[in-house]
Amino acid sequence: MALGQNGPVTAQGYPQYAPVSAGLYARARMVTPGGVNSPVRAFHAVGGVPRFITSAQGPYLTDADGRTYVDLVCSWGPMLHGHAHPHLVDEVARALAAGTSYGAPTRAELELAELIVGRTPVDQVRFVSSGTEATMSAIRLARGVTRRDLVVKFAGCYHGHVDALLAEAGSGVATFGLPGTPGVPASATESTLVLPYNDREAVAATFAEHGHRIACVITEAVPGNMGVVPPVDDFNGFLAKTCSAHGALFISDEVMTGFRVSRRGQYGVDGAGWRPDLMTFGKVMGGGFPAAAFGGRAEIMAELAPDGPIYQAGTLSGNPVAMIAGLANLRLADHMAYDRLDEASARLQRMVSEALTEASVPHVVSAAGNLFSVFFVKDDDTTMTSVRDFTDARRQDSHRFKMFFHAMLQAGVYLPPSGYEAWFVSTVHDDQAMERIAAALPGAAWAAAHARSDGEGKR
Repeated sequence: MALGQNGPVTAQGYPQYAPVSAGLYARARMVTPGGVNSPVRAFHAVGGVPRFITSAQGPYLTDADGRTYVDLVCSWGPMLHGHAHPHLVDEVARALAAGTSYGAPTRAELELAELIVGRTPVDQVRFVSSGTEATMSAIRLARGVTRRDLVVKFAGCYHGHVDALLAEAGSGVATFGLPGTPGVPASATESTLVLPYNDREAVAATFAEHGHRIACVITEAVPGNMGVVPPVDDFNGFLAKTCSAHGALFISDEVMTGFRVSRRGQYGVDGAGWRPDLMTFGKVMGGGFPAAAFGGRAEIMAELAPDGPIYQAGTLSGNPVAMIAGLANLRLADHMAYDRLDEASARLQRMVSEALTEASVPHVVSAAGNLFSVFFVKDDDTTMTSVRDFTDARRQDSHRFKMFFHAMLQAGVYLPPSGYEAWFVSTVHDDQAMERIAAALPGAAWAAAHARSDGEGKR
């Protein structure tokens, strides 16, 4: 054991102070692949022991070892108003008392659908239980409507673990350095065309050659799974118009950005003049419960069963407890809530950049509204001043991020355990939470500045 600026560290450079979590992780590995139910949670990208969380309140998490952290993951987006918000807790408690699942329509799902339709350019929505289901169903619908097979996606954009969309996906696939995944046959991805993000020329060339066979283009409205990479030059509008010109459908994936970057999601930020044919939603709209949705123009949605021939179904779709949670979450998301989110995010971005600059750590803060990521730049890379696509994102210095992550964790700040993820704030990240982050940043910046290429810190 050695002593770093932020306390005891192992020989690998990672703090060791979570014996209860370590014990739970060892038990979990016996009964769950990798000890986790979603790969990035395993801390493989940063090393060390994943923290097992026992409770959460406001902007804080508490782990099994009794440590409390300022949470900058927010369950990967849904906790717009922090954890265990009293109004959400009350609404969900009432829903639970009325029964947890009916397998029949409810008023709550109707009201949530009306709310989503009222805030977005879709005419109709259908609820599912996960973002993966939403994107999978949207693509099936697009293929069924157009009677075409080819799907265009962008390298680094993650749309769930759908077979056809795991080609050059971001998020966990990027974190683990996998080009796709075993178990996905070539036939599942041979109808998927993967293009560089933000590249108009590549899109135009692909449509010139394959336009008559392309069913749809799907993209994250703002990619957040290769780190946050904003669309440039009205890229989303360009995609919508290109699809329209060739008889293809444009699917805007707002599972992450929907109702987080604005009341209308990224579509509300991009402005008018175009609309997606289909959209996918998740995270915030479920209020922390497993819920997602896909929606679009009425004439397209009418092709779904029972009215149309394209089949899609789900036993727990529109679960009454999840619908009540989603309603409560969105009804709290008024203009003042988004002002608080934007202010907290802007303040945090400034704090992080100032601390890294003070420690002479080259970096790029890449932001889209209140979503942002920090890319650590390698010392010999003098050209990385922004991040435009997946190629740029993969140039980041993962070793600096590891040391930064663990220094922040040891100081009581819980970051996404991968450099390919977005950072999230909530409306309840108040001055006290921000001051705790500010206190952690100088030591974490020092750790990043002294990171070695083998992942250890210079001591």
